[in-house]
Amino acid sequence: MHSSSSRAVTTGGVSTASRRDFLKYSASVPMLGYLGSAAAQVDAIQFGCAVPLSGPFAANGKYADTGMKLAIEKYGKVLGRAVAYTAIDTEGKPATAIRKVQDAIQQKGTRFFLGGFLSSEALAIGKEVDKAGGVSITTAGADELTGSECNRSTFRWSVPTYGAIEQTVRPLIEKMPKAKRWYTITPQYVFGEGLLSAAKAVFKEKGIEHVGNSYHSLDEKEFSGYLTNAMAAKPDVLLLLNFSIQSSDTLRQAVSFGMKKNMTIVMAWASGLEQFESLGADLCQDVYFGAQYWHAINSPFNKEFVKLVNTTLNEDPNYSLAGSYVCTKIVLDAIAKANSVDPKAVIAAMEGMKYEGLTGVEEIRKGDHQVIKNYYLLKGKGKAVMRNKNDYADIVSSGKSFLPLEKTLCKMA
Repeated sequence: MHSSSSRAVTTGGVSTASRRDFLKYSASVPMLGYLGSAAAQVDAIQFGCAVPLSGPFAANGKYADTGMKLAIEKYGKVLGRAVAYTAIDTEGKPATAIRKVQDAIQQKGTRFFLGGFLSSEALAIGKEVDKAGGVSITTAGADELTGSECNRSTFRWSVPTYGAIEQTVRPLIEKMPKAKRWYTITPQYVFGEGLLSAAKAVFKEKGIEHVGNSYHSLDEKEFSGYLTNAMAAKPDVLLLLNFSIQSSDTLRQAVSFGMKKNMTIVMAWASGLEQFESLGADLCQDVYFGAQYWHAINSPFNKEFVKLVNTTLNEDPNYSLAGSYVCTKIVLDAIAKANSVDPKAVIAAMEGMKYEGLTGVEEIRKGDHQVIKNYYLLKGKGKAVMRNKNDYADIVSSGKSFLPLEKTLCKMA
């Protein structure tokens, strides 16, 4: 287990006051929930938050960690039992994730997991939890999670890579009919390959010329070489298919090269409000971002959730925190609905579940365990027109794009 001090927020754009509130809150929730005695701990319903708390994606993981804590604090008890919680630092590495999830299963009897940010670790966690007969819910993007590598235990709240591209690339092609030349920058792992494959399919259908692609590793920090290649190809649109700090670094370097003046820049999968805070309005202005979540979504439950986070953390929620909160809530609600902590009963309660979610009414598709929800296209705003400190972007469009069940390749065992 990790001490609260190891979970300090390191993301760049949060104000000192907000960071202080965040750390105060992180430290205030015990690692095992609100458990008053040893007997209560033994009887508690065990949850695990298996996300990167160190490494390149640590900022996202630490917000997800807080999202789970916030949901557990909100509920307190389910079926008259305390809810216990363990932070599991996957370090963004599938092998590490598997080992630590195994430990949580064997040592604590944990059966309910929020599993991974990176698709590679989410796939590994889902398989391990399935072997143990538990429940894993994730916000990772690879189509395989609810496709060719689906299983009974794995659920996914976030829209997969296919839907993210359908709700970013397709509407922008329609919005910019003269922009015929697109260049892509792609991280070389399952998530990036999924986005690239989906983008190529839309390019082919719409007669777009894919003038080049640059692959990079998950450890890459310097993107100038890839951007030089992109500029040489003279695209109308630069499509960034990387994530979190890597997409931020790519955008920073692209803007410093003056690329915004010569082409439209699109980030297919933004990592949320913390990314906008870290980049700042000047860099984000006129850039398009795909988003799973935005705090300004006009839905009843999101308004309630934003108010809770404002009150608790003195900050607006970002995607990492929101996704973790809603995933934990879904499982807690399913336990209550099933009137049981038997994972098989909880899975049955989750299948086909319809509920008021962050993006409006959301539904878990029984056949592949995919949550059917909106994905958003945002456009960065200039500082002069921001209505408040977090009004970095307008929602340009939103919609639901999912492969039909028979095309997902999901075969539930």
